[in-house]
Amino acid sequence: MSKAEASKEVLSRRRLFAGAGTVGALAAVAAVLPRQEAVPVEAPKAEAAPAEGTPGYRASAHVLRYYQTARV
Repeated sequence: MSKAEASKEVLSRRRLFAGAGTVGALAAVAAVLPRQEAVPVEAPKAEAAPAEGTPGYRASAHVLRYYQTARV
């Protein structure tokens, strides 16, 4: 076995043990971290339309045109 082959073998063995140590450390951290409960998302409730003359969102022609151009 030449020096180049021996160094490649040592290097791969080192990487194997380093990777195993990293995976073990990450698994230990994941086991210790608190878990977050899944929270159901409720649909937003429909709001009453704004009265005439008050500021608010309106789906005007230029807004609808923007939505068309932004569609992917």
